[in-house]
Amino acid sequence: MVICLETATNLCSVALCDSAGVISLRESNESKSHASTLTLFIEDILKEHGIRARELDAIAVSKGPGSYTGLRIGVSVAKGIAYGAAIPLIGIETTLSMFWGITDSEFIDTEAEVNSLFCPMLDARRMEVYYSIYGSGGNKMKDISAEIITKDTFANIPESQKLIFFGDGALKCKEVINRKNALFEANYRISASHMHKPVIQSLKEKHFEDVAYFEPFYLKDFITSKPRKNILGN
Repeated sequence: MVICLETATNLCSVALCDSAGVISLRESNESKSHASTLTLFIEDILKEHGIRARELDAIAVSKGPGSYTGLRIGVSVAKGIAYGAAIPLIGIETTLSMFWGITDSEFIDTEAEVNSLFCPMLDARRMEVYYSIYGSGGNKMKDISAEIITKDTFANIPESQKLIFFGDGALKCKEVINRKNALFEANYRISASHMHKPVIQSLKEKHFEDVAYFEPFYLKDFITSKPRKNILGN
């Protein structure tokens, strides 16, 4: 069994999975709750199923991109448990787990969308989004990038090709992306449960992270807002 942590957005989500699927799930949408809630969710799930951390096959974490603070908290907790319990650490790109979340959901008929492209988007603040593009089988068609979306961003993709946009960055781009065959899935919500398939695949392939050196995939530097006055009050 594997504990999966999703902290790349405002959602704090923890799932316990095995090869058959998701066994247990805890989630909170409370803003800035990751630091106070994440370890409690993990402890609660392990206690519920009578499991000790060292008995897990691995611990997995959404490695980014996403919220700087959320990623830092999630990766720090995952590394601490992996080191303390001497279990493998798995890192999953956030957009990849989002892809599996949308294709396994009730919103999308995967068989009907076999020729569609999927574009998970995460809000990167201001007018930017983090996004990548996947084919219906999960093959990555475009690497993750941080971009300001314009009407020309997807001009190289024929309008005969359906593009499915989803995630908290997609809706803010809806008015800009003016093209045929663009579908915006407003009801999609990220979750640690969406990590199940890529995590189990990584476990089978023994694709593990180096606990000592693993860092979140921030994609761009953390930028703080400039204070209006200095500490001397000038």
